Amino acid sequence: MNALVATNRNFKLAARLLGLDSKLERSLLIPFREIKVECTIPKDDGSLASFVGFRVQHDNARGPMKGGIRYHPEVDPDEVNALAQLMTWKTAVANIPYGGAKGGIGCDPGELSVSELERLTRVFTQKIHDLIGIHTDVPAPDMGTGPQTMAWILDEYSKFHGYSPAVVTGKPTDLGGSLGRDAATGRGVLFATEALLNEHGKSISGQRFIIQGFGNVGSWAAQLIHESGGKIVAVSDISGAVKNSKGLDIPSLLNHVKEKRGVKGFHGGDPIDPTSILVEDCDILIPAALGGVINRENANDIKAKFIIEAANHPTDPEADEILSKKGVVILPDIYANSGGVTVSYFEWVQNIQGFLWDEEKVNNELRTYMTKGFKDVKEMCKTHNCDLRMGAFTLGVNRVARATVLRGWEA
Repeated sequence: MNALVATNRNFKLAARLLGLDSKLERSLLIPFREIKVECTIPKDDGSLASFVGFRVQHDNARGPMKGGIRYHPEVDPDEVNALAQLMTWKTAVANIPYGGAKGGIGCDPGELSVSELERLTRVFTQKIHDLIGIHTDVPAPDMGTGPQTMAWILDEYSKFHGYSPAVVTGKPTDLGGSLGRDAATGRGVLFATEALLNEHGKSISGQRFIIQGFGNVGSWAAQLIHESGGKIVAVSDISGAVKNSKGLDIPSLLNHVKEKRGVKGFHGGDPIDPTSILVEDCDILIPAALGGVINRENANDIKAKFIIEAANHPTDPEADEILSKKGVVILPDIYANSGGVTVSYFEWVQNIQGFLWDEEKVNNELRTYMTKGFKDVKEMCKTHNCDLRMGAFTLGVNRVARATVLRGWEA
């Protein structure tokens, strides 16, 4: 099932639980605006190349729209729509004053030189500069983009609108990026896991974890869980997978990954088939890579008691049903991985105030937001007698629906 179908399905179930008016329900699903632009640049060899840039702005009832910009060769419009919609519910669950957006350029960043990427980013910004803005739509990095991409967008946007550091988040700290932003999603996963385990009378210390995906989110989550006394028994990335039932030495693994660009060949554990990592024995499974990895084919074989969705949409609805029958507790992505967008909000706030926070303040505020978020989700679970995924969706959809009605959507 693709991401858009699954997201729409979750939205409709939440709307039904909330008893939303059918016209309001339809209005909440339709994106506010979809933008598609042609970006033509001269390549380093003098030839011209054309790319398609796009931005889906889903909803702005609760504040400016917020979401990543990805550079990827296969940009599926359905997936981008789903991710823009997911950002609307995610920012509402986190209770930060944003709506959802998503965008990018259909290109393979690995095939382009740094100067070509810079030209492409600047042309894209020229085409959309009057449709994004501090109080309109605030982009952030995603697949294939990073702090440098945000720096180029900021510079190009500022040529038209004056110096505006708050127009993008995930910037280099030298240009007003927030301290603690790099670790934010992984740290949010740690706080979310603590809140869930606390509810079940457990703590991170002594639990056995498996992490699928060892990019920014997976590696930070591993490091922070390890520091909190959790035992990480297996990890995987594109290069391969390693397992050590006594617990992997995470600091050594991080050094190995830095040197070798992957977990493959790490001597502190045994190599295993990366496709089997999800069904290895553990207490807590953290999928932190791609969507749709937990499906009806492998759901029956999963041994974890808790699944923390650090990736976007890692669990198919069919797998959801199988797992809930087995009594597996799933902490949904729209809450579990919202640490990144929450610290992006802190970055935006710091830029608007022109006042930088120290890292301790960023981390403490993040803990406050994640802890409160979990309480709010649990409240909805009690009210509507539903699981955590529906608790989070009803919470997000309800907040957006209330803002929409209060602003006078029928006028």
